Amino acid sequence: MPLSFLLPLLLFSLLFGGGATSGSSTGASLSDWSAARATYYLASDPRDNVGGACGYGDLVRAGYGMATVGLSESLFERGQICGACFELRCVDDLRWCIPGTSIILAVTNFCPPKGHCNPPNKHFVLPIEAFEKIAIWKVGIMPVQYRRVLPFFLIRIKCRREGGIRFQVSGSSIFISVLITNVAGAGDVTAVKIKGSRTGWLPMGRNWGQNWHVNADLRNQPLSFEVTSSDGQTIASYNVAPKDWNFGQTFEGSKQFEA
Repeated sequence: MPLSFLLPLLLFSLLFGGGATSGSSTGASLSDWSAARATYYLASDPRDNVGGACGYGDLVRAGYGMATVGLSESLFERGQICGACFELRCVDDLRWCIPGTSIILAVTNFCPPKGHCNPPNKHFVLPIEAFEKIAIWKVGIMPVQYRRVLPFFLIRIKCRREGGIRFQVSGSSIFISVLITNVAGAGDVTAVKIKGSRTGWLPMGRNWGQNWHVNADLRNQPLSFEVTSSDGQTIASYNVAPKDWNFGQTFEGSKQFEA
C-alpha cells in the first residue's frame, strides 16, 4: 500500500481511534483536554457585580449572558485572556456529571488566589445556571476537563456572539479608552488600533482585560477600529462612531469574527 495512502489513515487513527477512557485523569484519548476543577456561585454573589474583573459591566448587555466563567490565577494571565472561550465538561463522577454534555464559556472574571483558586490550582468558577448544564449542583466542587485548541488541526473552540464587536468609549481631552466586548471567534483580543478622520492608525495599549487606551485627542472625528484576536485574525471596522460621539457611549461595528 503506498505511503501516501497510509499517512491519512494513521492520522485518522490517532485522532479518533481511541474514544473516551472511563476513569482516567484526562478522560479522553485526545491530548487536547486538560484537568481542572470547577465550582459555582449564585446570581446574588458579589463576584457577579459589574461583570467581574474584566470590567465588562452588565454581562447580558455586553453580549455574554450567563455563559461566563472566572479563572484562577494560573489561568487568568493577568486579564489578557478576558473574553476567551473555553469548553468544559464534567468527568470522573457518574453520580453528579450529566453524561455527554459540555458547555462553552467566556472568561469575564478572576478568582482570587485563596482556597480552591490558590496557585497552582487550575480552577473555574461558573454561574450556577452554567454549572447545571454539565453537573448536578449538589456536588459543590467538581473535577472537569477544559480545552481551547484541538491538536493537529489547531481548531479553536469558537465563541458565538450576536451582532458585531462593541466599543465602549471613555476618556478625556488628552486620552481615549475603549472597552471591547462581544467578540466572537477566539474571543480574546491581543492588539487594537484606532483611527480618526484626521489621523492615521494609532496603536492602543492594554490597560487591563480588554480595556485599551491611547494618549490622543480624537474628539469631533468619526472613529474606526482595527482589532486583532489571539488566533491572528484582524478585522477593521470603519466609522463605527460618528463625528459627534460622546464619552460613555457604546458603538457596535458591522463586522464580526467568524464563529
